[in-house]
Amino acid sequence: MHKNFKNIDKVVYGRGSFDNMDSILAEKRNENDKFFLFIVDNYFKGKPLEKRIPLKPEDVLMFIDVDPEEPTTEQIDNIRDSILKTKGLPAGIVGIGGGSIMDIAKASSLMFTNEGSSTRYQGLNLIKKPGIYHLGVPTISGTGAECSMTAVLTGPEKKLGLKCDWTVFNQVILDPDLIATVPPDKWFYTGMDTYIHCIESENGILNNAFSHSYAEQALKLCREVYINEGCGQNATNDDKLMVASLMGGLSLTYSEVGVCHALSYGLSKIKHMPHCWANCIVFQHLEDYYGEGVKEFKKMIALHKIELPNGLAKHVWTEEEITAMAHVAYNLSHMWNHAIGADWKEKITIDTIKDLYKRL
Repeated sequence: MHKNFKNIDKVVYGRGSFDNMDSILAEKRNENDKFFLFIVDNYFKGKPLEKRIPLKPEDVLMFIDVDPEEPTTEQIDNIRDSILKTKGLPAGIVGIGGGSIMDIAKASSLMFTNEGSSTRYQGLNLIKKPGIYHLGVPTISGTGAECSMTAVLTGPEKKLGLKCDWTVFNQVILDPDLIATVPPDKWFYTGMDTYIHCIESENGILNNAFSHSYAEQALKLCREVYINEGCGQNATNDDKLMVASLMGGLSLTYSEVGVCHALSYGLSKIKHMPHCWANCIVFQHLEDYYGEGVKEFKKMIALHKIELPNGLAKHVWTEEEITAMAHVAYNLSHMWNHAIGADWKEKITIDTIKDLYKRL
């Protein structure tokens, strides 16, 4: 197996690095119609960070509320169409926020140069033309969206990413100061996304020395942040978590995710659950797939006093919803192939997946 994936062109890391943005963007400002589109999590509207964004008079600032909904194909199409109609083609896009904002920025950059609806491009290497310049500034660490070649979107028929070399950010700013205000619950859920990325990357047929190296270090950092002596939400651990997020994302890029993510996609598509939270709800019940990882995960839950719902399948979801979730998960063949093997269809059926959901 050979993978020839593109990595981020440039990364600046360090406290206060957010304030380098103006000089980073300066060399790009004369491209296309000479303005930047800033896509920012609505959480920062009216907060100090808003005033630090290096806006020029010609730029567009768009605040987007991503809680609880995740990015949709309709949303991306609307952003593209409205900006082209009112302002023209941006010199570039800056995404400031969590994983959903990162995915919106990546997907929008591609759709400015590719015709039609983004639903046409959900899948691997379906994008026809490179997107415009895009820069990512994560304010929550764990999703790995800052380095991933995938921009995950929920469409009318499926939840699936726009995935190609051109999805990857041209530039990333990793400033640990920005994640200091993350609420404790989101700090846990998003960090566990990195942890689960690595556990799934390691436990599958596509794991290799390259992906293992990233996962090994990311897991070491996750344990320092969430379970070892000195764990907890503080400045030192913010530094570690931001690096772990990047490494976890690179690990899955050179390997793949597995059973937890397949089931999580079903929860997000049918029940509109935020991705990282859905992962945590699922992962606690997957001992027979990721035994040691689940045991350690449960220790982290207890240590940080996190309460996850149980009994959803029995008391909340209908049989029709469970069946619909199972079909979403089943169609993610690349995840099952990695987790189970090339003969996964001989071992995993819709009923198998429904039974997994009924554990939740």
